[in-house]
Amino acid sequence: MRAIPADLGRLGYGTAALGNLFHEVSDEESAAIVEVAWQGGVRYFDTAPHYGLGLSERRLGAALARYPRSEFLLSTKVGRLLEPSPESADRLDDEGFVVPAAYRRAWDPSIVGVRRSLTESLGRIGTDRIDIAYLHDPDEYDLQDVATGMSSLAQAKQDGLVRAIGIGSKSVEALAAAVRTGLCDLIMVAGRLTLLDDSGAELIPLCQRYGVGIVNVGVFNSGALAAPTPSPELHFEYGRIGRERLAELKRIHEACAGFGVSVLDAALQYSWRLPAVVNVTVGASTRQQLTRSMMGMSAAIDPAVWPALTAARQGR
Repeated sequence: MRAIPADLGRLGYGTAALGNLFHEVSDEESAAIVEVAWQGGVRYFDTAPHYGLGLSERRLGAALARYPRSEFLLSTKVGRLLEPSPESADRLDDEGFVVPAAYRRAWDPSIVGVRRSLTESLGRIGTDRIDIAYLHDPDEYDLQDVATGMSSLAQAKQDGLVRAIGIGSKSVEALAAAVRTGLCDLIMVAGRLTLLDDSGAELIPLCQRYGVGIVNVGVFNSGALAAPTPSPELHFEYGRIGRERLAELKRIHEACAGFGVSVLDAALQYSWRLPAVVNVTVGASTRQQLTRSMMGMSAAIDPAVWPALTAARQGR
């Protein structure tokens, strides 16, 4: 393995919700969610400037300030700089976060841009160091930026600004390109190594070859795998679930029911069992959601469910 912190733990908390993703979360609830995570043994926390235009970083920093800095690991993202946009402050952000659009996101994977991003994140979080920095969704711009961004992060690592570096994306192509640079310590794979979507399976042998760890996120696929029953009203990939994917989800439910296993529990533990995965990080906008995920990660599951799920997903 490369420079992968050894104490990520099985479960991490991803804090997009603390940036008011899709709906508002109060300061008090934000602090309470982090407290629940801490009391449940979570010691890895992920954030990004993109989440609520800095709100997630500020709230996470305030919530973690009560704990010894040496006892938790912190990751944030680079690539999206926040530029003041006072002319837009009277409207809401248009990227899913319920916050005033007082800043705009500007893509900058250069050495200067990455250093500035990390410095500004340190200020918002109120910490003296960031353990892991990921290049954030470069597939939304140009794949050529992957090499530039990873090179910039490697310089930041060499300069001691971060301990480990990587990329966070839902694009298998972008993730693979980053691994092949030979600079990644970790990759954050969003929704591509799950019970319902294994389109990122090629990343596993690639990461094993390069000694790169996988932080698995988006493991519920927009909530489809967290719902108690399959329904055409569920979402997948940020839109309404399609017919074929819904049929696969129904087979997953049937297979889990045969073993008395919750699909949510199976989704979490499947995502953890995959080779090269070093952590599963989940989001939560309430204490109850996070508590349920913590319970699911430790639930007892009959090992016979895994081959049954493989057969179900393949329609056998």
